[in-house]
Amino acid sequence: MPRTRDDLDAGRWEPTCPICSRALVAVAIDETAPLEPRNVYAATKLHQEHLSAAYGREHDATVVALRYHNVYGPRMPRDTPYAGVASIFRSALEAGRAPTVFEDGGQVRDFVHVTDVARANVAALTTPEPRAGAYNVASGERRSVLEMAQAIVAGYPRGGPAPMVVPRYRLGDVRHVFGATTAARDGLGFVAEVNFAAGMREFATATLRHPAGVRVPYP
Repeated sequence: MPRTRDDLDAGRWEPTCPICSRALVAVAIDETAPLEPRNVYAATKLHQEHLSAAYGREHDATVVALRYHNVYGPRMPRDTPYAGVASIFRSALEAGRAPTVFEDGGQVRDFVHVTDVARANVAALTTPEPRAGAYNVASGERRSVLEMAQAIVAGYPRGGPAPMVVPRYRLGDVRHVFGATTAARDGLGFVAEVNFAAGMREFATATLRHPAGVRVPYP
């Protein structure tokens, strides 16, 4: 459910029912859910699916679209607004700053390790006669953004300031988004293997990649 600017300015982070105004309950989104991109980034990702599906229809090709959730892991780009939020938090720690968490930190995401994403790609390429269509690539673990920031700080060897929660927001951000994993399991045989705790411990010291392509190891 889209959140209004007035609600966000007032710090009302949780979306409510437009009919009864009660709080909504977040559920895992599956591949059949109606699609409603709320920012340019999301719209262009969906458009790629549409273009690929059109190609498949015109050329009698099976098209599989993998919908990655929040990917993290070694060699993520650092010090760039285009990096994932996990990398942004790591970059802040390396600069001696507290990771800055927007809203109240209660936004829920599914953080999936890059090695699992690679395995999902291999499964999509090697599964005999896969069903055409979209598949979520997700870990199946629901975690808040604040939990993720705290996990990175806890695993960072040099220590660092605790995450700083600020009442800022990005218009168009979804409050809670995490994917159902049944279709990928049944259709591609893919099940994520890296759990949140182990993945974040590794990421806290992982090698990140400079935006220009130079690998920057943990100092």
